[in-house]
Amino acid sequence: MDYKNMKLKIMTGCDRGLCRRACGRQDHQLNTYDWLADVPGNTESTDLVEVQFKNTRKGYYHNVNNLDLKKGDIVAVEANPGHDIGVVTLTGRLVSLQVKKANLKSADDIKRIYRIAKPVDMDKYYEAKAREHSTMIQSRKIAKDLGLDMKIGDVEYQGDGNKAIFYYIADERVDFRQLIKDLAATFHVRIEMKQIGARQEAGRIGGTGPCGRELCCATWMKNFVSVSTNAARFQDISLNPQKLAGMCAKLKCCLNYEVDDYIEAGKNIPSKEVVLQTKDNDYYLFKTDILAGLVSYSTAKGVAANLETITAERAREIIEMNKRGEKPLSLQEGNDGTQNEHHVDLLAGESITRFDKSKSKNKKRNNKRGGNGQARNDQNRQGNETPVKGSNKGQGGNEAPVKGSNKGQGGNEAGKGGNKGQGGNRNRGGKSQERQNNNHSAPKQG
Repeated sequence: MDYKNMKLKIMTGCDRGLCRRACGRQDHQLNTYDWLADVPGNTESTDLVEVQFKNTRKGYYHNVNNLDLKKGDIVAVEANPGHDIGVVTLTGRLVSLQVKKANLKSADDIKRIYRIAKPVDMDKYYEAKAREHSTMIQSRKIAKDLGLDMKIGDVEYQGDGNKAIFYYIADERVDFRQLIKDLAATFHVRIEMKQIGARQEAGRIGGTGPCGRELCCATWMKNFVSVSTNAARFQDISLNPQKLAGMCAKLKCCLNYEVDDYIEAGKNIPSKEVVLQTKDNDYYLFKTDILAGLVSYSTAKGVAANLETITAERAREIIEMNKRGEKPLSLQEGNDGTQNEHHVDLLAGESITRFDKSKSKNKKRNNKRGGNGQARNDQNRQGNETPVKGSNKGQGGNEAPVKGSNKGQGGNEAGKGGNKGQGGNRNRGGKSQERQNNNHSAPKQG
């Protein structure tokens, strides 16, 4: 088989229509996971179809012509005026639930789907989309010349090019009546101004959040819910504007992700105003671990003094005891007159290098002892050692077994009563060498 000339095609969740990759099943913004797609008769249950346009704009339409529509199909839908081009993102029973979520109460808000887009429709569509960037730059200059405090973030042309939607951001109310006249005279299309918030703007531009991941508003978030500082208070987060603000300079959307769990778990935590009374002290609430259900109490209000950490259940028990006029011995469990034994770390105040210091001291001590021993050895080399009574042992290492004998450096033995000098001569008569020499040299007297 010729693998080099083979034409391979990567299949995705949707292999039809304008953007096979962008209109996947669940991985992209504004895309709803259709978990009823494989159910028989799902598409026949309703004729409502969800169609997605540029940015965060969606619309719901009736499939009056009973077209065989699937996710990813490009369709021409009814607009005011003319028609628009969009991509089918959802069909079947879930569309009815999405309509209720969008609060489309009037039936007039739901228009019709004309047909699947033809090549002529697609040519007009691409021609209109090519004009969007230049129109946005020119409209910004017109707004600046008029002195309006607003920012035009994006421009979206309708599929047939007869209408243009200008998305703008403004902190205050803006009178753009003159702006609409100038834009209509410049571009010769119908003008619609649509204000968006900072979150929608961040989702349109995209970016990376402080968590290191891509922005939620640019990936999967479908609608934006207001975020307040109460979400941070419920989660016991410090109200630091720099840490709570996201890339859009507004409060982070992720503050709402876990706030419901914190509110539910916080119902078991005692109030901060309640003081726990024991026989020894009064304890004030210092800090709480909401998810773990632990509370820490201090004997001083607002200061960490004699902290005691107990469970929320134990705190409620003490509160009930105080209401009855009873005071436990301590905050810890067990009120039978004995307090719970606390594990004491005997090495908590010790240094990590305590053994190294002792080794260094022992080493100095051994060196000192070794120096004294060396000095003693040197002294023994210079002096005489007497392991036997009355005898002296020198460097030669020979012993003097005879009582009263002296041994010099030469290492020769001396007899009884004799003395041995450095020369090493032996004397046995008990006389010294000096006396013997004197006797021999003395002249006879007449």
